[in-house]
Amino acid sequence: MEQKKQTENLRLAIVRQMVTLSTAGFGLVAALAWNSVIQEFVNTYIKPYLPKGSGILSLFLYAVLVTILAVTVTYQLTTLVEKLGKK
Repeated sequence: MEQKKQTENLRLAIVRQMVTLSTAGFGLVAALAWNSVIQEFVNTYIKPYLPKGSGILSLFLYAVLVTILAVTVTYQLTTLVEKLGKK
């Protein structure tokens, strides 16, 4: 009986790890997609208004946009988790 419980616990741990890895993988793919979108946005709508040779400035603006997006999404998700935790 103990062997059966250990086997079941191992299966459950494997499935949990697979879910974690899959979620992380899809999160990476989504992050790369957003990376491309934000880069294209900066190149199309912001870079034309900057002086020639201002590559570092456009990279800085890109980093600021990504940081704002990351903080906003993280804050919203944290608020959602807190609300769900109080129910």
